[in-house]
Amino acid sequence: MVVDSAYKGRVTCMKMITFREARKGDLDVIVAMLADDVLGRQREMVTDPLPESYSKAFQAIDEDPNNELIVACEGTRVVGVMQLTFTPHLTHQGSWRMTIEGVRTSSAVRGSGIGSEMIEWAIARAGERGCSLVQLTTDKQREDARRFYEKLGFKATHEGMKLML
Repeated sequence: MVVDSAYKGRVTCMKMITFREARKGDLDVIVAMLADDVLGRQREMVTDPLPESYSKAFQAIDEDPNNELIVACEGTRVVGVMQLTFTPHLTHQGSWRMTIEGVRTSSAVRGSGIGSEMIEWAIARAGERGCSLVQLTTDKQREDARRFYEKLGFKATHEGMKLML
């Protein structure tokens, strides 16, 4: 990894990162990444074996052509994950949009630029699928994540609301 002065001190990733659809064998690593922060520890269960709910969710995502669970790999090691959901809308003249959810990188690579590569890859994927809009949400407690997305050009144009069931 190097610091490139053209990026005003931003650390950039010099390692080869590849992207692919997640496999069921990646599930343990994915759940561990989802649980690896203050909020994730409150809602995820990293056990051996994992709760069956994770396998069922993985299968539903894997079978849905409008959902993609994407992993970022450094060599053969999974170092990032994100879920991309493609949704048709009547608004915006019947266009498609992509929602990015569950973005995580391994704590071992945070700050190396892999997160930026992941989002840039996802935006390109949205273009490939003919989307006119990319959207995401981040928890209000994740101030660093909000700043990260803003640096990548995202704007907080709406107030998101949720109802837990």
